[in-house]
Amino acid sequence: MTQPEKPVQDPWLLTPGPLTTSRTVKEAMLHDYGSRDLRFIEINRRVRERLVEIIDGQGTHVCVPLQGSGTFVVEAMLSNFVPRSGKVLILVNGAYGTRMQSICAYHGIDSEVLQWPEDEPVDPNKVAERLAGAPGITHVAVVHCETTTGILNPIEDVGEAVAAAGRSLLIDSMSAFGALSISARNIQFDALVASSNKCLEGAPGMGFCLASEPALTATQGNSDSLCLDLYQQWQGLEANGQWRFTPPTHCILAFDQALKEFDAEGAVAGRGGRYRENCEALVSGMRAMGFETLLPDALQAPIIVTFKMPVDSRFDFQRFYDGLSECGYVIYPGKLTIAESFRMGCIGRLGVTEMRGALEAVRVVMDEMGVASGSPVA
Repeated sequence: MTQPEKPVQDPWLLTPGPLTTSRTVKEAMLHDYGSRDLRFIEINRRVRERLVEIIDGQGTHVCVPLQGSGTFVVEAMLSNFVPRSGKVLILVNGAYGTRMQSICAYHGIDSEVLQWPEDEPVDPNKVAERLAGAPGITHVAVVHCETTTGILNPIEDVGEAVAAAGRSLLIDSMSAFGALSISARNIQFDALVASSNKCLEGAPGMGFCLASEPALTATQGNSDSLCLDLYQQWQGLEANGQWRFTPPTHCILAFDQALKEFDAEGAVAGRGGRYRENCEALVSGMRAMGFETLLPDALQAPIIVTFKMPVDSRFDFQRFYDGLSECGYVIYPGKLTIAESFRMGCIGRLGVTEMRGALEAVRVVMDEMGVASGSPVA
């Protein structure tokens, strides 16, 4: 008799997303709900309310969910909140700031860029200077944690500079939301966007916009897209609790469970604390093997770490990547223009045990390649 095959263990995803999710989050998707089912409408209400609570936005801010990846809701934010008569200053120090430039170009949104090297955080003083000399700028868009490098931008200080200049702030908090604290009581913003996966550890497939209610109301008629119209999406949800178009039901069921697990872990403090432990274990272990981080510890967010490529000619990244994958660990190529690099994530349903396992896999693959050190210098 043929023996049944043993189930294959899913790889641990040390990436910026999609991420490793818990078994219970996966199991939450094993149900079929109608989009007009009262139980599903209640789940939507609960999810939206909880997301507003995470930013201390009760009574001032509202949540508008949207189908698609994180980039969908970033595009919706820019194309809804920047009116035709407006102009947005995009703060760029990585690929996701550059992506906002591309979105503005597609939609014909008037924009300009203030740019820093990929290994430098956004400078709020430079933002204040630019705003002082450019009265036509109405909005400023910034990435909270730029996953090109893992650098953390000082959004509270940026928020102060923007508010002092009387302009509106738009935040892409995709890779930070749920792990790094952000409060609407401390930062004045018109809109902040994130997604169901990343640090909230749900399944990918849904983004959401947390918006100041007056600012969202003022966007009526701004959208040049039926599907990305956040105002109409909000109005529909407020009217009957239903999405305008077919919602990603299974993704939302998973997200509801993920938020329960987020709260059980201690919300932002607990989730961010685990990620910091992961990051410290990863960085110290990689440095012990000679690898060098792109960023100094003071600029490193506990989300994803960029490592410079080893100088040893025997090191081959594709072989390194494939070897780690065979060991059950998936990493990410680099996205830098300033240096050859690769990235290893600290987020998702991972702990220090998995990080140590990944480090052991790195040692094994390095030995197989005959590379004694991960140092980027000879």
